[in-house]
This record gives sequence, C-alpha cells and structure tokens, in this order.
Amino acid sequence: MYTDEMRKSAEKVAAARKANAELEPRRMTADEKDKLLATFHPDYKKSEFAELKIGPNKGEKVPLELAELLQGNSRVSPSDIDLSRTDYETDVLIIGGGGAGSSAAIEADEAGAKVMIVTKLRIGDANTMMAEGGIQAADKPNDSPAIHYLDAFGGGHFAAKPELLKSLVCEAPEAIQWLNDLGVEFDKDADGTMITTHGGGTSRKRMHAAKDYSGAEIMRTLRDEVFNRGIPVVDFTAAIELILDESGKACGAVLKNMETGEILIARAKTVIIATGGAGRLHYQGFPTSNHYGATADGLVLAYRAGAKLLYADTLQYHPTGVAYPEQIFGALVTEKVRSLGAKLINLDGEAFMHPLETRDVSAASIIRECSERGKGIATGGGNGVWLDTPMIELKNGEGTIEKRIPAMLRMFEKYGIDIRKEPILVYPTLHYQNGGIDISADCMSGVENLFVAGEAVGGIHGRNRLMGNSLLDIIVFGRNAGKNAAATAKTAKPGKPSLKHVASFADERKKAGITGNTVSPKLLPSYTHGNPRFEAK
Repeated sequence: MYTDEMRKSAEKVAAARKANAELEPRRMTADEKDKLLATFHPDYKKSEFAELKIGPNKGEKVPLELAELLQGNSRVSPSDIDLSRTDYETDVLIIGGGGAGSSAAIEADEAGAKVMIVTKLRIGDANTMMAEGGIQAADKPNDSPAIHYLDAFGGGHFAAKPELLKSLVCEAPEAIQWLNDLGVEFDKDADGTMITTHGGGTSRKRMHAAKDYSGAEIMRTLRDEVFNRGIPVVDFTAAIELILDESGKACGAVLKNMETGEILIARAKTVIIATGGAGRLHYQGFPTSNHYGATADGLVLAYRAGAKLLYADTLQYHPTGVAYPEQIFGALVTEKVRSLGAKLINLDGEAFMHPLETRDVSAASIIRECSERGKGIATGGGNGVWLDTPMIELKNGEGTIEKRIPAMLRMFEKYGIDIRKEPILVYPTLHYQNGGIDISADCMSGVENLFVAGEAVGGIHGRNRLMGNSLLDIIVFGRNAGKNAAATAKTAKPGKPSLKHVASFADERKKAGITGNTVSPKLLPSYTHGNPRFEAK
C-alpha cells in the first residue's frame, strides 16, 4: 500500500526502532507547552473564530461553523406549530441515543419515571460506539480519585469546573462497577482483576478497556439494558426545537421524522439533552473521527432556549487520526496504541516527543513537525508522521497487538498494512467537543428543567480532555442527569407550552443585522460538493 517514498522513510523507522524503543524523550515544560499550543494548535488560530452577536454568550468567540449555526434561523415558524396537540407524552424526554442518553434513561426508569428516548439516527449511532481506548477510574491500591482529579485538572489547563470534575473522579469507581454488573466485558486477569493501562497525561494506570472495542462494548450493554427495560426509543426522529412553558421551563420538544419530514410534538416534565459532539462540522476543514450525526444539535437547541455555553471555543484534535490510506482518512487510531508502547516518529526516523503527552500537546507537536520542521511524510492529501506500531511487540512480545488492539489490526489489514510489521501514518483528526452547555452540579442547564449529559456538556474537562474521561463522563453524568431529571419530574407541573423564545431569538437576530439563510440545528452533514465545509441540508 505504501508508496516508494513512504517505504524509504519506513525503512529509517525500522532501522532506528530498537534505539527509539529504549529512548525516553523528555516531557515538555509548562512554558514549552504553552508556546507550542499558542503557535500550532487549531484553537489558537484567530481567523477561524467569530464573535457571537446575539444570545447568552454574546461577545464571546466560537468557531466560524458553530457561530453560523448558533445564530441561524430556526427550522420552524412558531405560528405554524400546533402546540395544542400531543404526539408523545412522558415524564423525562431524552434527546440522544448514545451512552449518555442511554445511561440517563436507565437511571430515570430505575427511579420510577416514565422515560422516552428520541434520536435522529438509531440508538447506538453515537460517538460512544466509536470510542476505543478505554474508561478511566481510580480503583487500584496505588491510585485515588484525588490523584485522578489532579491529572485531569492539570490536563484541562486548570479550567474545569471543580464541582463537575469532583463528581467525575469520585463517582468513577462506582461507574465501572455499575457497567461491570450490567455485563460489560472488561479486560481482566485470570483471577478477575481488571487490567488497567496508562493514558496520555495520567500518572497512574487507571484505563479500563474491553480490548480496543471499549465504546462498542459499553454501548452494546447499555442499549440492551434500555431494550430489556422496555424504554421506548423513537428512532430517526430529530429534536428541532425545545418547547418551554410560559415561565421559561423546558417542557418538551418539537420533533421531525427524518424519513417523512412529519412534525411531531413531545410533551415532558423534564428534558435531557444528550446529543453528543460536533465533529461533522469539520472545523477548519479537519477530518473527523466522529459519527455521522455529530453536528452540535444540542448546543444550538439549548442556546436558542437561553442556556449559556462554556468553553465553546475549545475542541480536541486527537493526535492520531489515520493519515493514510485515504479510504479511512481521519479515522481514530486509539491512544491505547501509544499506551502500549508505540511512539510517534518523523520522516527521518526520529522520536520527536514523549508518547504520553496530553492530546492537545501531542496534536500540536505533530502539526509542528509537519509544518515548521518539514519532517512530515507526504500522503497525497497532506502530511503525516509515523506511529511505530511494531514497537509494541518489540516491547511486550509477539501476539500483544492481536490480543490488545484487534480492531486496529483489522482496520489496517483491509488495506494491506500489517501493523505488527509496518508503522502507520497519522495526523490530528477532529475528535471531541471540549466545550458545551454550562451546567450545575445536578446536571441542569441555565434553563430550568433542562438537563444535559455527555459531550454536549461544557466544563467537565476544562479546555482539554484526557483519554478515557469521555466514556467516564457519559456514564457519571448520564446517570446523574437521569436521576435528577426523574426526581424533578415528580413535582414538576409544566405550564402552557410555548415557542415564544424562538420568535424572540429571530427578533434578536434581525436587530443584530444577521442575514443569511442558514437553518439550524444542522441535523446531518452534506458532502455533495466534495468540500468538508459543507452547507446545511
């Protein structure tokens, strides 16, 4: 599969493999990291951000693509929607069918609430399903939630909301046990002890995994539990607007059947947004590891309803997305590959950074290597660096790759690349929405009775997320959102449903002089023009 030029470089990698395996590149100082990020990380590229003219975050900057959607036209005209009808009625309405939405549904159901999930694709069509590396929890004798907290707080540039991060790390061991009891097949030693490994930015081995199918295994288990409980799931149905009552409390959603275009009304006592990320907006033209429906819908709905966003200007570019072959360009190469011993190597066969720096630092280092230093490998569609996967078995013995990262082995085998014998080419890929909707410790947004869980939340991880903390947050905050939404629903008495906020937002848009025909939420990406900066469908 590799070109002659690639093979020449790969030969240098192979020749230096033993030496590089024994080499331990030093970690960067804090000042070096700050300078690197400011110069090379996409979040610092000022021309790619716009100042919001309206809404709760007016005056703050967000990516151009997100700004356009946050300030876009609603998909509905309030005067055309008959809110006197009811197509669905429930206590807790959950928007999103990934890990966070499923966890919320299970706990809300456990609390005795009537629950319904609506999802624009199918339950399980989510970034959860695509997560590979593992889930963090400090449940070993040499570890503690306090150490986990320090790792995550520092890795997030000390910007996480302390109360949210405290919940994340303190409830992590119980979350692992909950998943284990539900039937998740975690990797274990012969005596049943869970196997844990390092991740970037972690000071302890606390990464629990199910080979490199961790997200798929967790999603399989959660989905089965939702079905076993008989929780109704309305597939291929998108939420296109939130419904508030006359006092501004969330009390349902306007839905759209994605196949027929039919508009439906769902009434609820509480609403949970669990719509995931934004990778399919392809910020700055980057490829993405995200699933097809990741278009920031929850942020748009909540923003128009009056909920404030937090850190919406920060995205995570996973350092190791596939750079070659082009058929899987942007696909995720799990960080577990590096935690098992593979190192990032440049054109000349040099290990140019510590393999377990945080993701933002790693991504910026690769971008610097390919741009300023000119030591990237040409891939046809751009540049990349080597991830020296054969180093794993040099360090850990033959059979390690098949045992620990079989998904990676098979993904590349389809294209004639044996990662046990040949290194692979990688480049940063748009991976995670660090920012999102601002919530309090009980998972409620600034809109009363509107809860949020999962990647749609901002503030849990600060301005950068460590590996394994996303699968953790969908469980911890999904469960908490479900419990709290169910508890609130017991006494909630929604008033008259209204879309007044939609009309008010349109007026605000007009007064600010915002023109353009963009409608939001986006719902699905369009690749019809062959340009990642696509138009809304």
